[in-house]
Amino acid sequence: MARTREFDTEAAVSRAMELFWTRGYEATSVRDLTGHLGIGQGSLYAAFGDKGGLYRAALEHYRTTLAAAALRSLEEGADARSAIRAMLVERVRIAVEDNGRGCLVVNAACERLPEDAATRRTVRDMQDASRDALAEVLRVAAERGEIAKRHDPYTLAAFLVTFLNGLLVSAKITPDVRALEPLVEVALAALD
Repeated sequence: MARTREFDTEAAVSRAMELFWTRGYEATSVRDLTGHLGIGQGSLYAAFGDKGGLYRAALEHYRTTLAAAALRSLEEGADARSAIRAMLVERVRIAVEDNGRGCLVVNAACERLPEDAATRRTVRDMQDASRDALAEVLRVAAERGEIAKRHDPYTLAAFLVTFLNGLLVSAKITPDVRALEPLVEVALAALD
């Protein structure tokens, strides 16, 4: 008879996400994970297959929680410029926490690509979702006259995602909101 799982997998994934985010994939051993999660190695393998499976689950958890919240904030903003500013600044604030741990997704791209095809797909899907959400906000803003129409909304959204990726890497180097926040205003000048 198969044993029933004796731990909360959702809570384990959330805790693993925090550990991977702080330490990175390579620097996090299975022993670190089992100790941090309070589970045995056999339980980890039974639930997630291997360390890579838990890592992908952690990335997916990040996508459905923090990344999803960032996209929702775009849709709820009063005007495009304010909504985009708030989203970018909030991402910077999160990235500078814990002495500049950055963004889990950008960290994954820097650490795991190009070798890890599964991580590449996950990161690309999140980047595409961010770009598409931004493009829609920008398209509507251009129609309303809130921003200039000189740039294609899709291209402008791709620029903002690329800018944000670089900003999140910079947050690891210089974990200081006061140093990074003014850069957001420079990027927002592309909306003029």
